[in-house]
Amino acid sequence: MTDSKVVLVVNGPNLGILGRREKHIYGEKTLSDIVADLQNRARAYGLEVKPFQSNSEGEIIDFIEQNADNCCGIIINPGALTHYGYALYDCLRAVSVPIVEVHLSNIFEREEFRHTSVTAPAAGGVICGFGSYSYVLALEYIASRNDLK
Repeated sequence: MTDSKVVLVVNGPNLGILGRREKHIYGEKTLSDIVADLQNRARAYGLEVKPFQSNSEGEIIDFIEQNADNCCGIIINPGALTHYGYALYDCLRAVSVPIVEVHLSNIFEREEFRHTSVTAPAAGGVICGFGSYSYVLALEYIASRNDLK
């Protein structure tokens, strides 16, 4: 376990347009709103949130590879990469800190293709369907794994 107090919050394709994208599915909050809320909550645990969003799988992998050795956990919403991001899956498998995959919507209530996550087996768990609170639950889990409560 690392001594780092940094939690990576990684977001994939189209999550940069939260707040204007299909609000009936993803809610009103922007990604900036979600990150600000996580930053406030992380302080209570002595943690720091390091956010990243990209529409490119390669950029996401580069970010994780460059930061994984200096973090205590990863919260990842792979977006559409959830269903076809095998390179991202391989990257996550190489990480030794707790990983939680999150989704704003309940992927099992949606189109059939969304029911399968190729990245989930690389995570310790998956939280979906609770809107932006999915991220908060993931942060709580990582904090508990780092004995910060």
